[in-house]
Amino acid sequence: MNIIEIYKKYHLPENLQMHMLRVAACSNLIIDNWTGKEIDKKSIIRVSLLHDMGNMVKIPEDFSKDGEFLNIRKKYFNKYGTNDHEINLEIGKQEGLTEKEIMILDGKRSRKNEETLKSDSYEIKICAYCDQRVAPDGVVGIKERLEDAKVRYKNKPLSVWSNEEKANHLIECSLGIEKQIMEYCKLNPEDINDNSIKTYIEKLKEYEI
Repeated sequence: MNIIEIYKKYHLPENLQMHMLRVAACSNLIIDNWTGKEIDKKSIIRVSLLHDMGNMVKIPEDFSKDGEFLNIRKKYFNKYGTNDHEINLEIGKQEGLTEKEIMILDGKRSRKNEETLKSDSYEIKICAYCDQRVAPDGVVGIKERLEDAKVRYKNKPLSVWSNEEKANHLIECSLGIEKQIMEYCKLNPEDINDNSIKTYIEKLKEYEI
């Protein structure tokens, strides 16, 4: 089953599909320009394509006036609960992610940026970095993306991004991760953009999971 068929199976809205395709495309671009130690390229792509499947429960009720969308959202709550990360892991397992890939998926969260910076896993670093480069409307610089996260989540007390000090530390860690990746990549950060990932997105729509 290709990734678009999987997205449709879970009734994901197009903007969520595009986010994951963009993240995977950024990962693919880095992989194709990688000069560092051997990495598990297949796992990076698979995790990137499936990393936010649980975000259906984060989409606000007023996202769509379509009654079917609200019904689908309710089914997600009833079946999986309300923790988007736990749902990501559960659906990842359902769609065949390996134990190693589940570990990458669990480790790539922005709240774990300090651990990722210290980690030896470039699979986690690349997945985390590419996710943090993709804003709702496309690829942006890492600092711009995460500064925006501080604004969007500042009124959500359970979010690490609502704490100014913690958020700034996570941003510094993310910039460190970027530096680590670029050391072994024939790219500069600005080479990763909406234009440079276009062809990857089209190819990834046919990717078989």
